[in-house]
Amino acid sequence: MPLFRLLLILFIIVPLFELYILIQIGNLLGVLPTIMLVIMTALIGALLLRYQGLQTLARVQNKLQQGEIPAAELIGGVILLLSGALLLTPGFFTDCIGFLCLLPTFRTRLATSFLKRLIQKGAYRSVDQSVTLDGEFWEENSNKHLHD
Repeated sequence: MPLFRLLLILFIIVPLFELYILIQIGNLLGVLPTIMLVIMTALIGALLLRYQGLQTLARVQNKLQQGEIPAAELIGGVILLLSGALLLTPGFFTDCIGFLCLLPTFRTRLATSFLKRLIQKGAYRSVDQSVTLDGEFWEENSNKHLHD
């Protein structure tokens, strides 16, 4: 998807959709209950985000202590950050996506899928992979070649 389309969706279409949903729910429930519902979802989301974030941090530390690379856990942490931003954004559509990202099963599948894409594209490299360069050099003051 071209970057322009993605930005168009993020900054124009999503807020318009959020406004539409807020107006519809406001007409159904009233203004004050709608505002209270938006605030309540943000507070619940913040509490769940804190809990999930601490669990993710514990899993990262556990993997590091075992000498493993916590790649999926770190990507899950980034997903949690995005989830928090979505939950703090006023609106029900972004809240639904934010709450969906708080589900450990969904987040794990999303992180695993992202890692597989990185590996397929060759963007992910193992830490223990090394590069050996072989070559010759000589000192400029002498004509003597040294082999490495």
